[in-house]
Parts: sequence; structure tokens; C-alpha cells
Amino acid sequence: MTTDLGLLTTAASKWDEMAGEFKKVETRYGDSVQKITTGGSWSGVSSGVAHTSFAATRYEYAAAQIQAKAIASLLRDAHEMFTDLKKRLDSARADAVAAGMTVSEQGHVAFDYTKLTPAERSAYHHDPDGEASIRTAVAKWQQHIDDGVKAVSTLDEGVKVALGRAGADSNKDAFGKGADETFSGFNAGAEGDLKKAMKPDESSVGTNPDSKTGVTVSGPKYGKEGSVKAYADLFHETAKGSTAAGDLQLSGIADIYGGGRASANYGFTDQGASAKAEASIGVRALTEGRAEYGYVGGYGRAEGFAGAEAGVSAKATKQEVSVGAKAFAGAKGTLAGGAEAFGIGVGVNAEGWAGPGAEAWWGYKKDKETGKWKIGGDAGLSPILGGKVGLEITVDPHKVSDAIGDAADALGDLFS
Repeated sequence: MTTDLGLLTTAASKWDEMAGEFKKVETRYGDSVQKITTGGSWSGVSSGVAHTSFAATRYEYAAAQIQAKAIASLLRDAHEMFTDLKKRLDSARADAVAAGMTVSEQGHVAFDYTKLTPAERSAYHHDPDGEASIRTAVAKWQQHIDDGVKAVSTLDEGVKVALGRAGADSNKDAFGKGADETFSGFNAGAEGDLKKAMKPDESSVGTNPDSKTGVTVSGPKYGKEGSVKAYADLFHETAKGSTAAGDLQLSGIADIYGGGRASANYGFTDQGASAKAEASIGVRALTEGRAEYGYVGGYGRAEGFAGAEAGVSAKATKQEVSVGAKAFAGAKGTLAGGAEAFGIGVGVNAEGWAGPGAEAWWGYKKDKETGKWKIGGDAGLSPILGGKVGLEITVDPHKVSDAIGDAADALGDLFS
């Protein structure tokens, strides 16, 4: 409520000025450097390469103008929307106060007893219905205030998403469609309408959001991967739990899924490049148990699959580099186990296959849920009966850091 929203329009003006400066540079570049390849006095292979390269550079100068103007427009839209929501919240607070409430700077609503006479205050305290009506009124106005705050928070998150998309190369003129030769350059497809820029990328075809079958298609645009997915989920159940006895932590999970899925992901983003396609149909089941005591722990996992699957993948991003391929039809069972000490773990897995297939994977990646880095690979082959073996090394940066810190503290205590 105390933010100077005028800074948004000030920033928007600076972005417009930036677009004007990029226009000057683009014009100078075209009249001096790029002109060398269009005069007819230079020919040959080097001229062709230079022509493509210089055109790509000028394209980026033009794309920079589009991106800067789009960001300026987004900031102005944000100013208008934030100003409107702020006025609504001010109005909601004023209405609550007029209705006999107090609203703190943190947005907490309470009944204003100071406006009552001593007799009225006593009557309220001794009347159960009166106290109930006060609680109801307070809850109603609190919800009204909360809704106003939530609307501001939702817009704030939407503006963040829109600005992030504007700053990511959409590559709309890449891959032979135009002069764009840089996959992470300026965004010639930047959207300047905030309402449009905040909309989700994904479009879905299905009976309803909870549908067991459907098709989804998205991107690629605004720095996100494009994807195509078709699915038919028959059932999916998960159960998990955990308990602790002092420093001993025990946890477990069981999961079973049946159905069919086919998907493809592809794209060049600010995070890197990736491509993946896979399809599967059948039943999968998994159960896993873990035990941890301080910085030492272990796990065991069993998996089963009956059906058919195939896929290929390649990824090179800031958080994963990997390649893999697989094809299998039949049934397989997996046993895996490992141990961890001070944030570093080593695990092995082995599968038995009944059915033809082949599979290989290698790489390293960061687990989004746990924050652990995983390094490893596996390979398998089965003409009719066969299997697969694999190795996995995990590094938990937080546990490693904590363990080193505790060790240093213990060493300091020893010599103090």
C-alpha cells in the first residue's frame, strides 16, 4: 500500500528510450557494416557467410526494439492495474471502518469496541447472539480485505511471469523461417499486452480438468518448451508415510499406475536445449523405504512393470545433461538399494526382463523436489530373457554443507 507505483511508468519511459537508442544503432549498422555485403563488390563463400551473419546481427537490433517496447507496455499496464486494485483495497478498508471495524496496517480486521458506549459494550458481552453477530461480521470483512490482497498478489505474480516471457527469445523467426540465427537472443515476439502475456501457454483438450483422458499441446514460446501429450489413465494410487524416533527418521512410499501415455517435448530456452519423445502402456508399481540417522542413511526400492514402452531423449541445460533411448515389451522387475553418508550417496539397481528390449541412459541432473544432484547411468539388453544394471551417485549440497559446518564446530569445541 505504500509502494510508489509511479516508478513503473518512470521505468516504462526508460525502456521506450532504450528502444529508440537501439533503433539508432540498427540504422548505423545497416548503413555501414551490413551494407558491405549488399553492394555487389564482394562475392564468394565468405560474402555469403557474412551476409547471413550481418543480417542476423541487424535482426537482433530490431528484436531488441520490439522487446524493449513490449516491456514498456507491460509496465504501463501493470501500473494501471495495480493502481486500480490499490484503490479497491483502500475502498474496502474504508467500507470496513464505516461498518464499525478496525483494519491494521497488516490487514487484520477486528471489531471496533471503542465506538460503543459502556452500556452497548456491556450488552454485547452479555448477549451470545451479539457476540456471534460480531464474529460473523468480522469474518465477512476479513474475507473482503483478504480477497483484495490476494488480487494484488495474483497480479504481482502475473507481471513477473509476463516480464520473464518478454525477456526470453521466442525464436519465431529461427530454424530457417527468417534471419534469426541466435536461439537465446532478443525476443522479436514479445507480447506487450499484460492480460495476454499472463495467460497460460498450454491449451488442453479433454472432458474436464480432472479427466482421465485427453490431449494437451503447448509452445514453444516465451522461453518454454513445446510439448504434445496424449494420455489415458485407468488408475493411479499413492500411499506414503514417515515416523521418527529421536534422530532416526523412517519413511516409505507405495505407488501403482495403470494406463497409456505418449508425449514429446522440444525446445531451446534460456536454460538450454532438450528433446524427448516416449510412449508407454501398461501397469507400473513401486515401493520404497528409507532410514536416516543424522547424516547417515540407506534406502531400498522395488519396482515392477508389465506392458510396452519406447522412448528417446537428449538434454543439455543448466541442471541436466543426459542422453538415453529405450524399447521394451513384456514384464520387468527392479531391485535397488544404496547408502548415504554426509550428503553423498551411492546406489545400484538391477532389473530382470522377460521380453525383448534394449535400454541405455547416461547423464547428471538436479532433482527438482529434493535439490540433490544425481550422476549415473544404466544399460540393459534382452533378446527374450535379460536385464539391466545401473549405478547412481547422489550429492545433496545442503547436507554436505551442514555436515562440514557441524564438523568444524565439533573441531572448534575440541580445541577450545
